[in-house]
Amino acid sequence: MKADAGETSAPEKRKCTMNYTEKILAFAKENAPGLYAISVYEAGEIASLQVSPANKTNNCYSVAKLFTVTALGLLWDEGLLSTEEKVVDIFKDETFPGMDEKWADVTVDMVMRHSFGIDRGYLDIDAEDVNDFEAKYGSRTDFLRIVFSARLPRTPGKHWCYSDAAYYLLSRIVAKKAGEDLYEYLRQRLFNPLGVEEAAWTKCPLGYSMGATGLYIRTADIAKLGALYLGRGAFAGKRILSEKWCELVLERGYELRGEKGAWQKGGMFGQNVYVDDNRGIAVAWQGYDTTGYSGRLGEFLKNL
Repeated sequence: MKADAGETSAPEKRKCTMNYTEKILAFAKENAPGLYAISVYEAGEIASLQVSPANKTNNCYSVAKLFTVTALGLLWDEGLLSTEEKVVDIFKDETFPGMDEKWADVTVDMVMRHSFGIDRGYLDIDAEDVNDFEAKYGSRTDFLRIVFSARLPRTPGKHWCYSDAAYYLLSRIVAKKAGEDLYEYLRQRLFNPLGVEEAAWTKCPLGYSMGATGLYIRTADIAKLGALYLGRGAFAGKRILSEKWCELVLERGYELRGEKGAWQKGGMFGQNVYVDDNRGIAVAWQGYDTTGYSGRLGEFLKNL
């Protein structure tokens, strides 16, 4: 079952033996109908189990947001981005008359936290028909204009409202700051260093990665991202991301949320990445959940 190997900087309290992997895989095999695959990172090793026939890579849906968070962290580490930057300052050439004046107060941090002033989600390509966008939003092709056309009835920074629009905007921020698309930026700085075997990202009509969803990737490679945060930015003996950024992600709940040393990020239809400091494990799974298996897996992991 061994798929990959690596070493991560781990607190001394972690045991350097694989105490949990077999239990997790056995539970998944017996209790998760609809699960495609599950991968467990423990003690520097990744073990994977294919539970049901599926494509090699699958849409991880909103788990993609954590990859976008990581791209922002890489920019932050390079000194190219501040979470307190105003979004309109980044997009001086893309703003337009008629935008809600509250956009002037929106920071990168607020967008990352889904608290930039909206009261309903929008720009969800998994739930909406793009062919309706022209009538619904005024454009079928310019997704950035769709984002900026939104009215902000709430005070930015004061009200949480989950929306894929936030992470499409963050994808565009990465492209603006890096000078290349989000996927290409991550390919060189994250995917290749992690040894990601195969990945592709759904793009908007103008060719920008969606950021919020649409990342097709292997389950084991999602587990590697979990291992990166478990190792506070180090994987297989190499530093990829700063420890400071990883701590900021966990402190502020930038997509990885939890408590008592365990965090997770879920995606539609039962995609998940789980990071557990206490047990020294990172777990990822993908599938098509119609039975609640993802919740059962989460509870099992919390009670190991």
